[in-house]
Amino acid sequence: MNHVLQRWEPENPDFWHKQGEQIARRNLWISIPCLMLAFAVWMLWSVVAANLDKAGFHFSKDQLFFLTALPALSGATLRIFYSFLVPVFGGRKWTAISTASLLIPAIGMGLALQDPTTRYSTLLGLALLCGLGGGNFSSSMANISFFFPKARKGYATGMNAGIGNLGVSVVQFVTPLVIASAMFGSAVSGQGFLFHDPKSGLESSFWLANAGFIWVPFIIAATVAAWFGMNDIASAHASLADQAVIFKRKHNWLMCWLYVGTFGSFIGFSAAFAMLIKAEFPEIAVAQYAFLGPLAGALARPLGGMISDRVGGARVTFWVFLAMGLIILLGILPALHTHQFMLFLASFIGMFILTGLGNGSTFCMIPVIFQTERERAVQGQGEAAQQQARLDAGKESAAVLGFSGAIGAYGGFFIPQSFGTSIKMTGAPDMAMYVFIAFYASCMAITWWYYARRNAPMPC
Repeated sequence: MNHVLQRWEPENPDFWHKQGEQIARRNLWISIPCLMLAFAVWMLWSVVAANLDKAGFHFSKDQLFFLTALPALSGATLRIFYSFLVPVFGGRKWTAISTASLLIPAIGMGLALQDPTTRYSTLLGLALLCGLGGGNFSSSMANISFFFPKARKGYATGMNAGIGNLGVSVVQFVTPLVIASAMFGSAVSGQGFLFHDPKSGLESSFWLANAGFIWVPFIIAATVAAWFGMNDIASAHASLADQAVIFKRKHNWLMCWLYVGTFGSFIGFSAAFAMLIKAEFPEIAVAQYAFLGPLAGALARPLGGMISDRVGGARVTFWVFLAMGLIILLGILPALHTHQFMLFLASFIGMFILTGLGNGSTFCMIPVIFQTERERAVQGQGEAAQQQARLDAGKESAAVLGFSGAIGAYGGFFIPQSFGTSIKMTGAPDMAMYVFIAFYASCMAITWWYYARRNAPMPC
């Protein structure tokens, strides 16, 4: 198979129906499991940190929250660079390379978690390396955006990110199961740990190293599939200098702010959810519930993209931010004050669903904004200028999708840190919640003024 596509015209209906759609779908369905594994590795510490004390690792709550936050910090930073690498290296090559890089933290954690005397600094280093999984999102979304026409970008990016985001839920569901089994044997996973449950009085063995080792065969398989099954698009090639034009675009920075509110909330709450349950409801078995929120958010993301394709991304985004603020004020805070776990859980699942819808709607807005902006700039200059404008818009929107994903991911660091700081200073997470409400109000204002109101400068 010729892996480099010399001709790629997704906006041409004849080309799309004859050959383009089939190629685009193949690349999408290989990209999705690669991204799912990236999210799983990225969020490993959200589960592992809640089990370290059982294995004899002795760290404070603040240290544990920091372990869950650090992968988001490194992942968000890596995303800034990953945002621009697909047009430089090619989507197929970079997807394979970035997926293979996940072996480093997966194997490293498998080795380090066998010994409770492993230094905290070593675990911090591994947490930073898990950020390699976070970086993949920006390059993956930029790559997939090149394959689909404007009318299908909401669906494509929603499916890629939505099912890919399931890696957050998968890691929180699968990890407790695999660490309870000596599935790889003592030669690989070590001797395991013996845990005495003070509530039931029962003893059980578990192998924390399996949290890293379980992903290794899947990462290898996904890398091979990407290398042999995906494509590079010749017309998508662009230098770093070509893509750097987005830093001059006002709407790049506005969409970064909004994406901190949607995806930043999703990944931040995902990282902190298990530790927050453990801190506020110590009587609850965390593993039974921690995966539900991220699962709901991931499943909602494709729906957010598809609804936005029909009614407009800005309208969906505005109502999402309003609902997010209200659910904290009327659901999560009262649940914490009255110690009602089921209300807390239901409210947080609602919050995750809203972040998923918002993730889909904001990423639907970006291609529309930049194509409209570039077409306005060449209005009246003929069909050739319009065609070049669409090509430029594709490159710019791909870079913005990646870069906004990078900035948005910093929410994965600040939210767990906010909870940890709030609990340390006041004994409760309320202070952090009020900061989130104020931030969502600012996102509502930006969305309404620039994109959602009647006669908005850039309706989308």
